[in-house]
Amino acid sequence: MPLHDLGLGIVIHSYGIRGGQPGAEGFSDPLVFFEYCRQLGAAGIQTSLGALDAAAAEKMRAAATDAKMYVEGIVSLPKDEADVTRFTEELRTSAACGAKVVRTVMLSGRRYETFADIASFQTFARESFQRLERAKPAVEASGVRLAVENHKDWRTDELLDILRRIDCPLVGVCVDTGNSIALLEEPHEVVDACAPVAFTSHFKDMAVQEYADGFLLSEVPLGQGFLDLKRMVQSLRAKQPEIRLNLEMITRDPLRVPCLTEKYWATFEGLPASVLAGAMRRTRAHASKTPLPAITGKSSAEKLQFEDDNVRESLAFAAR
Repeated sequence: MPLHDLGLGIVIHSYGIRGGQPGAEGFSDPLVFFEYCRQLGAAGIQTSLGALDAAAAEKMRAAATDAKMYVEGIVSLPKDEADVTRFTEELRTSAACGAKVVRTVMLSGRRYETFADIASFQTFARESFQRLERAKPAVEASGVRLAVENHKDWRTDELLDILRRIDCPLVGVCVDTGNSIALLEEPHEVVDACAPVAFTSHFKDMAVQEYADGFLLSEVPLGQGFLDLKRMVQSLRAKQPEIRLNLEMITRDPLRVPCLTEKYWATFEGLPASVLAGAMRRTRAHASKTPLPAITGKSSAEKLQFEDDNVRESLAFAAR
């Protein structure tokens, strides 16, 4: 099946190594990133568009139209009232570039690494909801849909509750197919639960292995992990036929999920032991038989090549 038929685009985070390499062709210019993805045969891109002038935005829109590709934006929520202007301008740019959806997150890090106690997490939760409330009028005025990612911050019931409270049809979910594994959730159930309010996705495959304090978690090229990707696509498109599948193939060392340590549980109140038991049971059932991918010890050139190869392998899998 051609990639355009599948609708597989590429998230800018798939090129985190390239973007941070001195002297390498960076993708901070969204049009440069777009052109690279076009050459790969991707159906579209999801990237930070910033606040472009009218001419630059029209150039992006025209390029996407000519290539029959889509564009989605990435924005950060306004930190305070003074930041609403910046947020509004980025929504305007996204709309001018032809984006119908922009993705955002509430926490840039990981819940179990960021917060040492429940009080600090509750403060974050209140402030995050306030930021979303601050963003709501600008989203409604723009007509661009805002998709909040499950970013190793909220468990699914918490994220869906936030959406119910914000009560805005233009605010939904960017479903990451792998992130919630780190919060001990069953990934296929996460996709099923989020599908009715999913506006876009970060589409990835995952591999796991056990270690002393819990389990290791890695993105791997599509088809090389334990996720039932076909089931996930069917679940999403049954509820959202037009949803975009955006490849997020992050090349890095395995993430440590220390779910057997006391600190990990500091922000989780009332989760039953069965949640931990289920996560460890899944880890053992799907444990990778080969070492998880890593970049430690590779040269800069090797890291760049490894990253590009991983993306290309994922695109080839999707095409097949």
